[in-house]
Amino acid sequence: MFNSKKFLKSLIIIFSVVFLFCAVSVFAAEGQEAAKEIVSEAIPAAAAPASATPWWVWPLVLFVVTFILGILAVLGGVGGGVLFVPIVGGFFPFNIDFVRGAGLLVALAGALAAGPGLLKRNLASLRLAIPVALIASAAAIVGAMIGLALKPNVVNILLGATILFIVLIMAIAKKSDFPKVPHPDKLSQALEITGIYREESLGKDVEWNVHRTPQGLALFIIIGVMAGMFGLGAGWANVPVLNLLMGAPLKISVATSKFLLSITDTSAAWVYLNQGAVLPMIVVPSIVGIMLGSMVGVKILAKAKPKAIKWMVIVLLLFAGTRALLKGLEIWK
Repeated sequence: MFNSKKFLKSLIIIFSVVFLFCAVSVFAAEGQEAAKEIVSEAIPAAAAPASATPWWVWPLVLFVVTFILGILAVLGGVGGGVLFVPIVGGFFPFNIDFVRGAGLLVALAGALAAGPGLLKRNLASLRLAIPVALIASAAAIVGAMIGLALKPNVVNILLGATILFIVLIMAIAKKSDFPKVPHPDKLSQALEITGIYREESLGKDVEWNVHRTPQGLALFIIIGVMAGMFGLGAGWANVPVLNLLMGAPLKISVATSKFLLSITDTSAAWVYLNQGAVLPMIVVPSIVGIMLGSMVGVKILAKAKPKAIKWMVIVLLLFAGTRALLKGLEIWK
């Protein structure tokens, strides 16, 4: 029989060891000037050139870490990009621009893998996604341009503050399976944002509408900018806005949010690609690790305790966000 408690304990131990190794390696390499010269140059920066560490070590360690992150992302109900950017950016000797570019592609890979199935099951709503995607994707392009124009320490400060804000949202936000929408607003009626989906847990079809559409679309401008600027994806913000503010059912919100990433992240990713801020040495092991870890996480999900995992993810993000903030303030170098 599979023992989820023993597996989780082993997972925490492995995760701690990998993090310790990464932290020690980063501290050892920080004194080298070559690691500082890659701030504005689009050259391979997987490890400091003067380091005695072989080049293949970093992609291998990155694969192991992202594999674990993939498992935790599924169990914790968060997108892989939210964990990827602050952790890899804070504990690996990579330029933050390359990490953000890889983070967008990591989130994009997961969205593209899940999108067709969600649409086929009528869970991801095109009527809800298209107007939101138009606004969020345009804002993501602006956010990516802003992010690449900022200095790395400023990006780390803003990233740290954003991650800590995400931790706050995850800790206090409550989800509603079937929010009450007394009357759909005029904009949602004009755009015909409504639908019906099969709710297997109730054994019946559920008809849904949304309200507060103008406020929701306005918030997606901010969400899009933040997604492009930090390469986080935006599932952490999409779901609360769609579910709690606009009143879409939880399953519709989650599925539509996942589909949205395939549009929003694509727009921002092109900016990073055009600026040379996407390195295969970082992107390939990250995507493979996240995808494989997600497959394992799905199998574990049925037997694990989601609440315990959720709080482990929150503590992990709290640590990573604090690390990014202090790194940007040059307190924890």
